[in-house]
Amino acid sequence: MRYLPIAVVLMLVVSAAEIAVAGDIYKWTDEEGNVHFEDRPAGEQPERLAIQSKPTDPARIQAMMQARASAAAKVAEEEAAATPEGPSPEELQAQAEERARLCSSYRAQLQKYITSRRLYREDESGERVYLDEDETLAARERVENQVQEFCSS
Repeated sequence: MRYLPIAVVLMLVVSAAEIAVAGDIYKWTDEEGNVHFEDRPAGEQPERLAIQSKPTDPARIQAMMQARASAAAKVAEEEAAATPEGPSPEELQAQAEERARLCSSYRAQLQKYITSRRLYREDESGERVYLDEDETLAARERVENQVQEFCSS
């Protein structure tokens, strides 16, 4: 019990010494000309910098954060007001009709690809170029993917 006050005083002295030392910043330059900043003297001829700091004002930080939050909320409101709510019913109907038309077209094309003996394409001169087996399978797969894309709900 007698040593408790002494221990407390020693801890306070050590803490104060660490705080004072931790605030020192030294600037030095190495052999290659690079400038370094450290909390301990190092290198040749370290220069102690007189840096002073002040404690942060919590009220100022809180006011700044509230101002940022309100500005972000205002921007979000403006973006929401500027963004249309979505396509009109007429646009939705036109999109549905276009999908139905494409679906029908791709299904007919797929049926043709399945029932045809050989598939071909026309070259620049209008001549038929017959597809080999790999090209035929790839063409069928492309059309099957398009049928799935446009015919699924």
